[in-house]
Amino acid sequence: MRRGTRARAARDYKIEMERERKRKRDGDRERDRERETRRRLREGEDGGGSGGSSGGSSSSSSSWDTDGIYIPRHLLSQMMRDIQDKSSEAYQRLSWDALRKSINILVNKVNATNIKYIIPELFSENLIRGRGLICRSLMKSQLASPGFTDVFAALAAVVNTKFPEVGNLLLTRVVLQLKRAYKRNDKPQLLAATKFIAHLVNQLVAHEIIALELLTVLLENPTEDTVEVAVGFVKECGALLQDITPPGLHGVFERFRGILHEGEIGKRVQFQIEGLCAIRKAKFQGFPAVRPDLDLVEQEDQITHEISLDDDDLDPETNLDVFMGYPNFLEDEKAYENLKSSILGDEFSEDEEGIDADGDEEDDEDETDKEGEEEEEMINDETETNLINLRRMIYLTIMSSVNFEEAGHKILKIKLEPGQEMELCIMLLECCSQERTYLRYYGLLGQRLCMLNNVYKDNFEKCFVQQYSMIHRLDTNRLRNVAKFFAHLLGTEALPWHVLAYIRLTEEDTTSSSRIFLKILFQELSELMGVRLLTEQLNDPVTLDSLHSIFPRDEPKHIRFAINFFTSIGLGVITQPLRDIISDRGRA
Repeated sequence: MRRGTRARAARDYKIEMERERKRKRDGDRERDRERETRRRLREGEDGGGSGGSSGGSSSSSSSWDTDGIYIPRHLLSQMMRDIQDKSSEAYQRLSWDALRKSINILVNKVNATNIKYIIPELFSENLIRGRGLICRSLMKSQLASPGFTDVFAALAAVVNTKFPEVGNLLLTRVVLQLKRAYKRNDKPQLLAATKFIAHLVNQLVAHEIIALELLTVLLENPTEDTVEVAVGFVKECGALLQDITPPGLHGVFERFRGILHEGEIGKRVQFQIEGLCAIRKAKFQGFPAVRPDLDLVEQEDQITHEISLDDDDLDPETNLDVFMGYPNFLEDEKAYENLKSSILGDEFSEDEEGIDADGDEEDDEDETDKEGEEEEEMINDETETNLINLRRMIYLTIMSSVNFEEAGHKILKIKLEPGQEMELCIMLLECCSQERTYLRYYGLLGQRLCMLNNVYKDNFEKCFVQQYSMIHRLDTNRLRNVAKFFAHLLGTEALPWHVLAYIRLTEEDTTSSSRIFLKILFQELSELMGVRLLTEQLNDPVTLDSLHSIFPRDEPKHIRFAINFFTSIGLGVITQPLRDIISDRGRA
């Protein structure tokens, strides 16, 4: 035992010593890099001062080659100022490095809140010369952070209105990345590429034909991975396809239905397809094509590129990602300055010059502070500590209160950020479903919240759609509690009756679980309201339009199914209008 302890201690000591030696080597390497940078800077100063204006051009370009060594921006700016000949290859190389760093910084810190401020700064960089750099930066950032794909697509859409060649190059590279990932069976890259294409289609940078082609390829020989990717793709851009090409989207869902009937995929993917069908039935509520804060381009101003997956002559133009000298460098820069003034206006150019004149050291300090803030925000987002604490607080408040009035009073004292009301509704519904039997306490609490604020009413409506879409995953006890909870909200008019429009009562569109849910829901409504009031409510002209999916009036087959269903649960009296329709059609 002691021998094993000594061996572990010796091993830990060796590991610690190795780490210490590695840290020392890294520190020496960093000092050598700094020393090399300062030496090159001194050589540049000597070369620039000894020969006047011709000294800058006579200095060798290799003295200014960074060779991948990190140079702070203030040193880089100083090196550029010390070169006398602004058309030399040395100056162009430093200008290229500065352009690459600026584009990477702007793309990495863009989000939905600051995108309107990042766009003018991005246009101030030479995007014609750096079109390969911005495409590469957007693709790398999107692959690292798929959650910000809609933001990167919105940024690309704005740039595409002024520089269509950037949008075309970006779409070309994403399509080639998609093809490579598909051939290599690289699922993470395939998911990232399909999500990027979906949002480029949403922003009208890419034509919708590429979306239909991609779905055709993924579902032609379906596997669990390709079907899962296709489901995610339709969630992202289904709302736009529903508006632009309803027949094409209908064909895609017919293929999904065929895959379900074949039964060759696993249960998990089958559940995903069923959830997607429920989302489509809800008209893609919660999955908008473009968020309002990212809708930055008018539809008539957007330039749409038609690139097909079958194109074999796609050129990624990788030569644009590396430095090349330009013989007419100064003329090109001056031409872009004029173009930038026409895009942004003279006032922004003057402000930008004033900011640059203040000094580069302040910029570095600001960048460090901003990077620190962004890193902190990213840490908070990934751990979700605040969200977990909020859920714990809501749970303890609900479970420790004596009655619903005390619970409502305590919950309203909790400071919720905008958008966190949904978490409260989910936690209340989750607590209700976990009980052994349904407690009226939860229904009264949900009713109180809906009466106090319409935000909770809208969120409970979304919860109803989500619960019904995955009702087959709930066991009988949870299903009963959820149905009675929503029946209480409907019976007390805390929840609008048009939420029932998401339910379609036909033999094809229901399962055993959904039929049990409807049975408990309507039986509870009849107990709360009475059969007479329930019948009046269902025949109310305001409510009637929302109930055509539950009480169909189109085909006799569906009408008879609805009549038989409600008769079997003891509520045949509410189907009298449907019986009259059947009688009238029989006499006709």
